[in-house]
Amino acid sequence: MKFLDREKDVERLLAALNREKTQFIVLYGRRRIGKSTLLKKVLDFERGDIYYLADSTSETNQRKLLSGMVEGSVVGFDSVEYPSWESLLRSLNRQIEKRITLCFDEFPNLVKSCPSLPSVIQKLLDEKTLKFDLIICGSSQQLMQGYVLDGREPLYGRADEIVKLKPIPPRYVCEAFSCDERQAVEEYSVWGGTPRYWELRSEYPDMRTAIMNLMLTARGFLIEEPQRLLRDDMRDTVQTSTILTAIGNGINRMSEIAARAGKDAPHITEPLAKLRELGYVRRDIPYGEDEKKSKRGLYKIGDPFLAFYYRFIVPNRSYIEMERDSVVMNIIDVHLNEHVGECWEQMCRNYVSGNIIDGVLYQMAYRWWGKVKIDEKKEAEQVELDVVAESFDKNHILIGECKWTAKENADRLINRLEKIAPALPFIKGHKVHYFLFLRDETVQPCAGKVLYPSDVLGA
Repeated sequence: MKFLDREKDVERLLAALNREKTQFIVLYGRRRIGKSTLLKKVLDFERGDIYYLADSTSETNQRKLLSGMVEGSVVGFDSVEYPSWESLLRSLNRQIEKRITLCFDEFPNLVKSCPSLPSVIQKLLDEKTLKFDLIICGSSQQLMQGYVLDGREPLYGRADEIVKLKPIPPRYVCEAFSCDERQAVEEYSVWGGTPRYWELRSEYPDMRTAIMNLMLTARGFLIEEPQRLLRDDMRDTVQTSTILTAIGNGINRMSEIAARAGKDAPHITEPLAKLRELGYVRRDIPYGEDEKKSKRGLYKIGDPFLAFYYRFIVPNRSYIEMERDSVVMNIIDVHLNEHVGECWEQMCRNYVSGNIIDGVLYQMAYRWWGKVKIDEKKEAEQVELDVVAESFDKNHILIGECKWTAKENADRLINRLEKIAPALPFIKGHKVHYFLFLRDETVQPCAGKVLYPSDVLGA
């Protein structure tokens, strides 16, 4: 598959490696996010750069394997037995004739076999005599952050660059799969922004066939993927899977999630915080409330692939093991639009956040929910708004509704927003702008603005 959306990361790493002094660079991100591919775009193997992918074997074996890799740049290097990492790295530093880059991929595996390695690297960095650039890379986000961001760790404060590789934005799906924006929204809602998943999907003629082969069979490549992700960063994968399954199936309040996990709420605070830090879970709060003080937060799975997996795969795993994949696919067919619709809402909020729309620059967009009295003669009713954002100058407010269904009546939707707006507690003093975010084009005349996948993904 084509190399997409990493140009800025490539430029940043190359700029660092071209500085006058040798660099210590840290690169990390979730499994299959494209770290190794990025590194291979940056490293110059003709110059003698060394890329070493660490495994789970002993430190002695790891040094032997690395010395064999160095042999390509330094003749005779693997003819010596190196009793320690310090002796190997110092020997490399003495023998290289020109500046090269040494890259340790899956660095946590090296530390697992030799816990003192970070201290060795610290010692060499502090001496400021290294003639080679050093890159360490890893999939365990918790460990990689700890090595360089925890003040108690030897490598704290030593990195010249720390790069966290993020998922690819949905707008690149069109280019990856040669599809239109509507299909891109649906594809992204299943595979998220992980490039390896895109590669796997591209091997099949359509999304449905890819789902059947990758997730609806016990032999599917992605059937155990979430467990692999969780093992990288979470101590208790059973509890974490229980939490994600609950959230993925509509249990969104902390007290309810804790009850499903068989724990008191305080006991799931830490795993929820870690899942949020990893980007796997997000906490939605109503627009206008303080995130730290709000007690109305709702937890949602923040990664589209994981949201799809815990909504459709986990509850139906028994059918998959029984090879009743058609049963599960029928369930997905019936409910897929609901899942895509939730992902579409988040895409729309991301589109509005920090964007100029009709000449107005908006701050972060949120959902809002609460009771308002729309008709003075009736009782207050529960209202949910998909998109609410205030302008940076605080003079404007955008209110939007998102739909991923066919034949929507735009006038009816706008009229509903216009009836609700005056009753909202945060509307006073603002000029209100109404927007609809729709899957399909509407033929009805509309007093407000209508935006489609081509607008949202084109931003």
